[in-house]
Amino acid sequence: MLLELLVNNPFTFILLIIPLLCSIVMHELAHGWAAYIMGDSTAKNMGRLTLNPLRHLDPIGTIALFIVGFGWAKPVPVNTYALTRQGYVFVAAAGVITNIILAFLAMLMLRLYAPSPGGVATFFFYLIHINITLAVLNLLPIPPLDGSRILSAYLPHHLQYKLRSIEPFGFFIIIGLVFLGVLKPVIIALANIMGGLISFLLGSPLL
Repeated sequence: MLLELLVNNPFTFILLIIPLLCSIVMHELAHGWAAYIMGDSTAKNMGRLTLNPLRHLDPIGTIALFIVGFGWAKPVPVNTYALTRQGYVFVAAAGVITNIILAFLAMLMLRLYAPSPGGVATFFFYLIHINITLAVLNLLPIPPLDGSRILSAYLPHHLQYKLRSIEPFGFFIIIGLVFLGVLKPVIIALANIMGGLISFLLGSPLL
């Protein structure tokens, strides 16, 4: 876990924690900016349109990330009444889209630095895998993940209500799936597919 890595290998910890924080912050910032563009200024009014990680990190989620390797950030506040359905879907998908773009750019940079192994190449390697993992994880249709919000926009109202009623228990469901070993193989399989598609677009071999 991150705490163990910090104690045993501080240099690797730094190479991992920087892209991790950047990816999380950019994911949440993308939600806020997308909402603002679509006409909802809630996130802006609450100071969430910032690169300051302290505005996005959840204290408990951050501690959990260090101890058990799974955590979460503060959800970006969104006023759904200020958004059209298309706007709502765009806001929900903005974080995932941003992670995919970051993974694409990092993979492109890794191709340039791969002949020179070291800290730079390792940084981009972590940036790729962190962003692909975040994108895949957030696409899962489990509330409050982004995938559930995208799905709910196209469901009948009674099914939307049922899906949203699960949200207070969503993190417990996700944590339970993690500890049962169910979530990891699903994420790995989907991440391999997404990574392969990005590699194909770049004309580079699968990482």
